[in-house]
Amino acid sequence: MPQLNNNPDPRPGGRKFRFNLSWLYFILICLIGWMLFSQGGANPQKIEWAQVQSMIRDGDVKEIKYVRNDFKGEITVRPDRIAKYASSFGGQVPKSSPHFYFLNSASFDAEREFGALNADLPEDQQVKIVMENASRTWESVLEWLIFPLLLILMWVWMFRGFNRQMGGGAGNQPGGIFSVGRSTGKLADKKDVKVTFKDVAGLHGAKEEVMEIIDFLRNPQKYTSLGGKIPKGVLLVGPPGTGKTLLAKAVAGEADVPFFSISGSDFVEMFVGVGASRVRDLFRQAKDKAPCIVFIDEIDAVGRARGKNVGFSSNDERENTLNQLLTEMDGFGTNSGVIILAATNRADILDKALMRAGRFDRQIYVDLPELDEREEIFKVHVKGLKLASDFNLKSMAQHTPGFSGADIANVCNEAALTAARKNHDGITQDDFMQAVDRIVGGIERKGTVMTMAEKRTTAFHEAGHAVVGWLLPNADPVFKVSLIPRGQALGLTWSLPTERKIWSKSYMMDQMCQLMGGRAAEEIVNGEPATGALNDLERLTKMAYSMVQYYGMSPAVGEMSFYDSTGARGYDLTKPYSEKTAEMMDVEVKRIIQEVHDKTMSILQSHMDGFTAMAELLLEKEVIFSDDISRILGPKVKPEEAPTESSEGTKEEIQQEQSV
Repeated sequence: MPQLNNNPDPRPGGRKFRFNLSWLYFILICLIGWMLFSQGGANPQKIEWAQVQSMIRDGDVKEIKYVRNDFKGEITVRPDRIAKYASSFGGQVPKSSPHFYFLNSASFDAEREFGALNADLPEDQQVKIVMENASRTWESVLEWLIFPLLLILMWVWMFRGFNRQMGGGAGNQPGGIFSVGRSTGKLADKKDVKVTFKDVAGLHGAKEEVMEIIDFLRNPQKYTSLGGKIPKGVLLVGPPGTGKTLLAKAVAGEADVPFFSISGSDFVEMFVGVGASRVRDLFRQAKDKAPCIVFIDEIDAVGRARGKNVGFSSNDERENTLNQLLTEMDGFGTNSGVIILAATNRADILDKALMRAGRFDRQIYVDLPELDEREEIFKVHVKGLKLASDFNLKSMAQHTPGFSGADIANVCNEAALTAARKNHDGITQDDFMQAVDRIVGGIERKGTVMTMAEKRTTAFHEAGHAVVGWLLPNADPVFKVSLIPRGQALGLTWSLPTERKIWSKSYMMDQMCQLMGGRAAEEIVNGEPATGALNDLERLTKMAYSMVQYYGMSPAVGEMSFYDSTGARGYDLTKPYSEKTAEMMDVEVKRIIQEVHDKTMSILQSHMDGFTAMAELLLEKEVIFSDDISRILGPKVKPEEAPTESSEGTKEEIQQEQSV
């Protein structure tokens, strides 16, 4: 049976003719060019009226066309006389007319002048006179249309560029400014998302919480049969680089339901009401595909606490967007089957209404990885690397306390680049250690020029840190001392933080003594302080104030804490204590720092031989390790009772003493 051809276009493929805006540009250019060059062809030479009279009397002129409204005459020379004027055209005889033209004023009486000249000529030499007015139809059209056309073209061009910036025409949605209120959330395609929970190392507690939600979507009967309800929202909170977004990617790869992803900043635009409109459109799409998961990355961009946006009025666009988000998550209507998964590292600034149960029922803290978790993360990131036989995975995990998953990935990449730079066949343990040094301390500054006196002062400064840290029982063990300038530091002392959850007063005092070691060493060697202890004194002062103001470790101030964990004070400029209490705090901080200074000076002066020997060895080798320190000072002094619980310090807590 023959089939009907429903394709109205006889051409193959049924492609229809589409008008493009560039065609309009082309037609306009052609039209203007035709108007400008339609009079082309001849190239007449300008002459004066006296020359015209002479040419007419000589009988050389065949025809004169005079345009009254232009006061212009065009002269055509007789063919048998044109050679006479070849010199006026550069020696070549023109093939087209008119050959000459002349201009006159408004007082010129063309009929009388031409009539008088023809009267004196024989009949066979008289000149044909054509009198006319120039037609200015196209000039008038251009005068009225060219400016509006230019305005229209500029308007179209500007809005086409604006539409491209606003993401117009994407997918099946209408493009341009008319789609500015539509959600920019992307529906993840499982074929494109290759990340699963197997690729997420560590984060055991966080993975269990998130996997439970996926299991709820896959087997809702398992939970609803007992009367349970699906959580409406899950908030991932934690320091940068700990794997919050990676966890969301794993959810997208594992979930068998639609997964929308969007950034918090995508809701905020220059137009009023756009953010709220995009929130409504996002939840409308999510409801149509329920059950589904909506992931909002960096939700603090739109979820900041209301009333704390200094400089904005009560009609702030961000607040309107937040209000709409609150309504959609748990308002009068219901969003059954829509789970919100959000991530932020600034949970302290989020609005309380957004954090309450019913909107974000669960808050999952994604912390920095511990020792075993760091080892798992290293295993993931070294899969594609060509490692040397001496590489020790556990040792690298021990030497990177406080590193996040992103930091460990950076270490592996830097180690590979270092090995390639040195033309190694495999990535060695030393390449990894240099990568850690580069990330923690900065790039090695090989071109730094130091005088011998500066180098000696820096050596004794770093030796002071190392000696005090080695001899105090609660100070973190020193791992490495370097005299090689890195970043903004002229020398560096690395200490591996003791893994603990609680900092005792004795631990903090010993840490402060280790920070003071560089300043005390400068005073002993040079007899006066120098500027090299700037970073040490800054950290020392902050730690002393935290002891007095936050931890209640001052007998004079007492067991009081003025720490604001909720951030409720916001931009309040008043202090929660009196001026008298503030003076007392300052006195206590000065007392603590003076006590630390005296204790540090006593330690260094009582171990001058080892202190001097370590500085001289550092000047000789530039880099010394814990084995060298142990050979000079003996074994590391350990506390009488080691802490039973462990924790990880942040990367910034790695004792990196800077000699600025």
